[in-house]
Amino acid sequence: MAVTGLPNVVLVVVDTLRADHLGCYGYQRPTSPCLDALAAQGTVCDAFFCAGLPTQPAFTTLYTGQHPLTHGVIAHGGRATLAREAPFLPQLLVTAGYTTAAVDNLARLRHWFLRGYEYYIDPSVRHPLLLEVSAAEINARALPWLRAHAAEPFFLLLHYWDPHWPLCPPERFRHLFYQGNPTDPTNRALEAWWQEPLGALARETWLRRPEGPVTDPAYIVALYDQEIRAVDEAIGELVAEIDRLGLDEDTLLLVLADHGESLTEHGIFFEHRGLYEPTLRVPCLARWPGRIPAGRRLSALLQHHDLAPTILEALGLEIPPAMDGQSFWPLLSGATTTGGREAIIGCECTWQARWSLRTARYKFILARDPDRTGGPPRELYDLWVDPAEERNLVDDEPALAAALETQLEAWIADRLAALGLAEDPLVAQGASLGDLPVLA
Repeated sequence: MAVTGLPNVVLVVVDTLRADHLGCYGYQRPTSPCLDALAAQGTVCDAFFCAGLPTQPAFTTLYTGQHPLTHGVIAHGGRATLAREAPFLPQLLVTAGYTTAAVDNLARLRHWFLRGYEYYIDPSVRHPLLLEVSAAEINARALPWLRAHAAEPFFLLLHYWDPHWPLCPPERFRHLFYQGNPTDPTNRALEAWWQEPLGALARETWLRRPEGPVTDPAYIVALYDQEIRAVDEAIGELVAEIDRLGLDEDTLLLVLADHGESLTEHGIFFEHRGLYEPTLRVPCLARWPGRIPAGRRLSALLQHHDLAPTILEALGLEIPPAMDGQSFWPLLSGATTTGGREAIIGCECTWQARWSLRTARYKFILARDPDRTGGPPRELYDLWVDPAEERNLVDDEPALAAALETQLEAWIADRLAALGLAEDPLVAQGASLGDLPVLA
């Protein structure tokens, strides 16, 4: 243990990683042997969800312990900035005596992602596009830092990008998960995507092979899974180094994602938009030998803004009242078997302006204005009988839809009143796709 007696925290965030493409969440392909082993050593959160999409709202939510409606960063791009007085996890930890470090690149987009970090290491400055940084490059910077600071109480964040487009997995994984002709000219499954900006860009760049553009979506899913295998290997190296240094029993290790990815579901091609399960449900694994029981699974509904208060409670530090997340440390530590949220509220204000309310069984989605996705203004799904969210029940179950809409609008109205806001920011800002400095 570090000389002060404070435990360490390693927070691993994998960009664009949906839960259901990991073996420990039931996926059949061997994409995640290292994460599956880690899951067996700790606890798996089965129902962990984003509160805001995509990367910038999600990371701001993780750091502040606040719902996007509270901290105000509801879009990737957009006009909002984080208030100086907002709580921020690295800032709280450095004040408590921790050495804080991030191997990340989000500060290239928004200045507040630097807050509280004594060390901020950005390997992506070597690349024209920040998305091109690889897990191997992240580890090449993170592991030496870990060895150099092993005797200090530290908070270390690693942000891996590999499952995010452009999907360019290492050559040693390229044989996995696909057999067929990726450029079959008779396959027209991607033609709708070619009409969209990201699809048109992909078709002429990372999805163009010498034989022509990729036409088979199954090939792109295989690339995605290969990238997961690559980042899984890197996380395995990180865990092995923590254990080799003898830090395992003194380190709270958390692995999660900022958001998932749609892989053609709902007509959304390889983009992280839409308030559906592939994008909202993300993995969350926690290991701390002797403090977090091994081999457990939590079914409680949890969200991103619950993580910061959970870390603070685990470390015995005060949770700021401004955090509206709910600590689930008693659940993680096994002190209780009950907890979590009765309902979770999500939002997106980048590609579209929509709210969602999800209970254990139902999800209701409400559009604030028409958008380019062409989706219905109100959606209702029974996740127990329709986990793929393919049958909209708004017309079949009008009373239930109305009740969930009333519950959602009441929550929004209460929060707006508490924050002193006159207007729903999704209405005020609308979809902010045109404001994006980079799509992440």
